[in-house]
Amino acid sequence: MKIGLIGDSLTEGRPGVSFFKILQKKFPADTFVNLGKPGESVKSLHTRLTTSNLEMNFDLAFLWIGVNDVYSKLLNVQAQPVAKDHEEFRDYFNQVLDIIIKTCNHVITVSPALVGENLKNASNKEIKDLSAIIQTISSKHPNVSFFNMQAVFEKHLAEVTCSDYISTNVMRVMMDVLFYKNPTRIDQLSKKRGLHFTLDGIHLNSTGAAIVADQYASLIERLIYDNNKAIE
Repeated sequence: MKIGLIGDSLTEGRPGVSFFKILQKKFPADTFVNLGKPGESVKSLHTRLTTSNLEMNFDLAFLWIGVNDVYSKLLNVQAQPVAKDHEEFRDYFNQVLDIIIKTCNHVITVSPALVGENLKNASNKEIKDLSAIIQTISSKHPNVSFFNMQAVFEKHLAEVTCSDYISTNVMRVMMDVLFYKNPTRIDQLSKKRGLHFTLDGIHLNSTGAAIVADQYASLIERLIYDNNKAIE
């Protein structure tokens, strides 16, 4: 099977720990293509899909995009243009999904997960709004399934004391990319910041990457290997 992962830095695996590499080990007989790009927003992904000759034609594709349309608003520098409002986000997500559907047998749209591990903050409330938009769009296509990744982390976060830490300095994020590549060091910094599942409130530490990899693996097994059962 050929499986494509389309998204931003969470999919690429930098900064933080890569769940993509975990998936490759879980499914050694399958081909995984990583189309994650740091800083990617729904608008910039649309541009990339329409201007670049990306490898597509997947048996299954995961589309995980949207966190930077919220997170970028907290940064002093925006790497990519973001949707100005929810209506524009809806329009660009529709277009992105239409492009991907044409080349893939099945698409799983994944909701943005976290902007900070405190789910009561304003950013995570906006993530819920975008997730609802993504779910509504996805429901209109027979070969698209929606998966709520934020809900998964919400269950885990309910069991711990949450930190308000979010990296909002671009230089700090870049330093994390350059100097924190080893999972052990990433986890140590995560703990120092009072975080449980992320390095900086957004990007994954070892625990977060394992959670995402497990969810993706379950979806792959149910959709491809379990008689093509629908995802609920």
